[in-house]
Amino acid sequence: MRDLIRNIKLSYGQKLFLLATLPLIMAVAAISILVANQSRALAEREIKALENQLISVKKDELKNYVTQARNGFYFIYGNAAPNDENAKQQVMQILSAMIYGDEGFFFVYDYDGKNLVSPRQTHLINKNWVGMRDSDGTSVVADFIDTARQGAGYVEHLWPKPSTGEEAHMISYVTSFPSWRWAVGTGVFIDDILRTTAAARAEVEARVQRTFLYIGAITLAALLLVFLSGLVINIRERRLADAKLKKLTQRVFDAQEEERGRVARELHDGISQILVGVRYALDMARRRIVSGDGRASETLDRGMEHLNTAIHEVRRISRDLRPGILDDLGLGPALRALTEDFSERTGIETKFKTVVFRNRLNPEAKFSLYRVAQEALTNIERHAGATEVSIDLRGHKRGATMRISDNGRGISSVKSKNSANLGGLGLRNMQERIEQMNGDLRIFSNNTGTVIVADIPLSQLLPPEQDGDVKRKAPS
Repeated sequence: MRDLIRNIKLSYGQKLFLLATLPLIMAVAAISILVANQSRALAEREIKALENQLISVKKDELKNYVTQARNGFYFIYGNAAPNDENAKQQVMQILSAMIYGDEGFFFVYDYDGKNLVSPRQTHLINKNWVGMRDSDGTSVVADFIDTARQGAGYVEHLWPKPSTGEEAHMISYVTSFPSWRWAVGTGVFIDDILRTTAAARAEVEARVQRTFLYIGAITLAALLLVFLSGLVINIRERRLADAKLKKLTQRVFDAQEEERGRVARELHDGISQILVGVRYALDMARRRIVSGDGRASETLDRGMEHLNTAIHEVRRISRDLRPGILDDLGLGPALRALTEDFSERTGIETKFKTVVFRNRLNPEAKFSLYRVAQEALTNIERHAGATEVSIDLRGHKRGATMRISDNGRGISSVKSKNSANLGGLGLRNMQERIEQMNGDLRIFSNNTGTVIVADIPLSQLLPPEQDGDVKRKAPS
């Protein structure tokens, strides 16, 4: 290890940079940890206070329910003897009918643990549940009875939700009918409170993470300042490096396009699975012809079907990678062919309209608009459930506009008329393509359909004097 450290040779600029940045990084790390811990502690106290406040409101609500219920039939209980079975039946019927909300109900247990009233979970009635425990080991019914013997109070426990049958956190308020030896109460599930506090804790954690990002960004900015000050020592080499990096980036972009063309050619010759099936069918047909089997024509037909499939697949893949019609005839014919193929393949009625441009789009703008239309049609086919699609392409004084509309179910991630926050990867790709052309992509969506409007500025159209220098093609 010592030999490794000894062999590391740093330049003066590197030593200066290291000396300036290490203390800064250590100080920022310490401050970040301190801020995060204090933020979490403060937020946890606030969340706990909020949770206690919400639970207190629930408890007051439960107590009010039980008090109102007791007042509603107290005239029966107050005038009844301890062994008045008729009065008991009347009260049980009243409590059985007192259900509220989606999960609310009243319950009654005698002091021996026998359930007398449970309108939403009738399988509990007339059975003794004094030994029942929830998943946390709480003796729920026994706690009900103990609380009732003491007069009244709250019990926190787990209880199966009537709607799902799964255990959830619940708070119950229990009071007593001492002359009848009854524990009467009702409960409320506090899943919403737990979800609220959990969401609050998640929000706190997200804020802490954002704080880390802000501190990291500030630290990065400081490091960049230190780094830029060191660049003065060797500015000429840095400029050369930046120039080389730009050339490398351009070469990467060029290599991507070359690779796409190469992949298209390889796919054109490499649909091996389908062609193996064709070869198998032809070989089988040959043997059947030799043997005089009358099913040879059937095998040949199957082989021809596989061959046609391979041909169509090769053409489709090649067209998707780089449509030749786009380079040969322009954007208008390419979009018309795309919509016709889309309509034929999906059965969705697709209309295409265009107005001849006085100026042609440059190749990058044509390719970007074509990819946007392709991506939009793919999304419509997969997700929209539309029956009608319309594409309109036209030029104007400010440049060119392509409008794509459908009558589908809309895009759930588009929350407003602007497209500043797009949820899907395809939508982001469309937006990035248009932004690279200094254009604007707008998406309007609701339950009755979606409209995508792509605007290309006038700077992306070839000027009239260049039109004669370009090989004559169909208008874009």
